[in-house]
Amino acid sequence: MNLELKNEQQATLARAHGKYSMTAKLFFLSMNLLAGSKTTLAKAKLIEMMAGIPYRAWEFHLYRRLTRRYRLHATVQKAQEIIAWSRAAQDNELWHLRILHEKMKEDDCPDPWYLSAPITFLATGFYGLFSRLLARISLRRAFLFNAEFEDHAEHVYARFVQEHPEWERQPLGNELVKAYADLKNWADVFRRIGLDERGHMNHSFIFGGQAQRAVE
Repeated sequence: MNLELKNEQQATLARAHGKYSMTAKLFFLSMNLLAGSKTTLAKAKLIEMMAGIPYRAWEFHLYRRLTRRYRLHATVQKAQEIIAWSRAAQDNELWHLRILHEKMKEDDCPDPWYLSAPITFLATGFYGLFSRLLARISLRRAFLFNAEFEDHAEHVYARFVQEHPEWERQPLGNELVKAYADLKNWADVFRRIGLDERGHMNHSFIFGGQAQRAVE
């Protein structure tokens, strides 16, 4: 067990959720209605399918803006900073999705009905439209909504590990997952994912103008 990751998980469990907006509460409720209130590998997989969408929406929005404001150096520099982070965050969320897929294969867990192609097409399509609309209305609000999403995800993973003590004894032999992080067991892999989500939350708060809400 990685003691640093264990300590970070305990810090997450000890920290209360942020004060979520009504929009975020409705979003989390809709996820529970679709996939159930209990966290499972399949539900976490659905969360990760959604998680990269806002970053792509911001990139699309910012490039549209830059075609009109390319002469403004400070604007271009700030946009490029956000785009660079968004691309890194997208890559990171894709890692999470692939890791969950590998864990489900290892545990011989088939995809439930809500991970079928028609359902995920509708769910990701709706969230994509929502993310683009929110970015156009207020990019700052889009960042803060994402911070709520990532705060929720961080707590989900911390509790998920707590609910599965057997993961501490499950060695990590999957080469794809070890390429993500050189860890010893599945519990630490999911702790690492939770810490990634905290990083995404912190950056979202910073770009949303609320750096004081970032968590060390």
